[in-house]
Amino acid sequence: MPDSQPRRPDDNAPDSADEATTADSPALVLGGALLADGRAVDVRLSGGRIEAVGTAGSLTARGPRIDLRGYLLLPAPAEPHAHSDTALTADSLGPDSPGPASLRAEDIQRRATEAALLQLGHGATALRTHVRVGDVQGLAPLKAVLQTRRALRGLADVLPVAVPRLLTGVAGADSLAMLRDAVKMGAAVVGGCPDLDPDPTGYTEAVLEIAAEHGCPVDLHTDADDPARLARLAAMAAGLRPGVALGPCAGLAHLPLDTAARAAERLAAAGITVVCLPQGGCSGSERRTTAPVRLLRSAGVHVTAGSGALRDTANPVGRGDPLEAAYLLASQAGLRAEQAYALVSAGARAALGLPDVRVEAGFPAELLAVRGERLSAALSLAYSRIVIHRGRIVARTSAVREYCDSDAEAEAGLGGLPRQGRPDPGAGPRN
Repeated sequence: MPDSQPRRPDDNAPDSADEATTADSPALVLGGALLADGRAVDVRLSGGRIEAVGTAGSLTARGPRIDLRGYLLLPAPAEPHAHSDTALTADSLGPDSPGPASLRAEDIQRRATEAALLQLGHGATALRTHVRVGDVQGLAPLKAVLQTRRALRGLADVLPVAVPRLLTGVAGADSLAMLRDAVKMGAAVVGGCPDLDPDPTGYTEAVLEIAAEHGCPVDLHTDADDPARLARLAAMAAGLRPGVALGPCAGLAHLPLDTAARAAERLAAAGITVVCLPQGGCSGSERRTTAPVRLLRSAGVHVTAGSGALRDTANPVGRGDPLEAAYLLASQAGLRAEQAYALVSAGARAALGLPDVRVEAGFPAELLAVRGERLSAALSLAYSRIVIHRGRIVARTSAVREYCDSDAEAEAGLGGLPRQGRPDPGAGPRN
């Protein structure tokens, strides 16, 4: 587990951000930060929101002041597609493994909490996570992830998606009842994998019906490689509020261009969000490619990017890093750095139904400070990060790079190579 442990769950603690952050807590000033437009500013946070933004050095501190010179200050990213219940289980397979990963509720909760903290350290202050319900485990994985949500209250917002395997026919009857129970328990979103059901259309109808009953968003796994099935899904989902998301939709990249373009137009007309996974696949997806982001965007589809699997069997090296997703979109999908980052920040928050964030007075204090002067540099070398949730610093990652002296310089009595990082106050001057 990371060094910073979450506080113990408090079942009496408030769920809303406004209640959880007290208005009389001392204001925090972020001093000398750079914005994406090149301005150097002070930003004062109070009551979970941005209270004021002024030129660097202009704002007084009524509480702590954090020096952010050399950091780029951005709206915090959000994670729209995680799998916390299976995260960190990749090492349980293979000839040298101790055996299958434990399915006990307390072990699922431990892994889910560690995974959420890893992603929080990367900058994601909100996390939508797909959780399998039904089969032998019933609702136990969801209960474990809901406990993680309580444990991380005040550090990050965890939004579970209930995902049944089957919903149609005799085999799906129990799962259908369990999906309703999952929503009553606290699942924030109704999800599923229609591609895995013998009747994908019936499965989708069942999910949309339950979501409409409870006023929940919908988030479905699909490769989207069947244009006719995708057209039916778009027709059924059109106009559903609070909204429908599909992912990872990598199959669209394997369709003929004109077929994929027509499918994208249908998705746009239905108001459906596509969540692509640039870092790799996830459970329930056979494709390792990424959805055609530029084609979808040109058709008017709302596109966001998630991480998918985090070191589970679907992607044993998954990092769960939103900035890596943005980096891949910029380096491989041809998006500008600003466009790529918007997909994991503003786009992701919109997909999760969260308020917009800008570094302006009045907006929620959900922020990420990354060492660097430009967004392109931050996506390339995003090592040092400071994460702010509800107006307070909740995670900090500090990277220091050092170089040893070269042999030639040592023999000549010259100084060593320049070093990156803070000087050691206990060390004497270097010659």
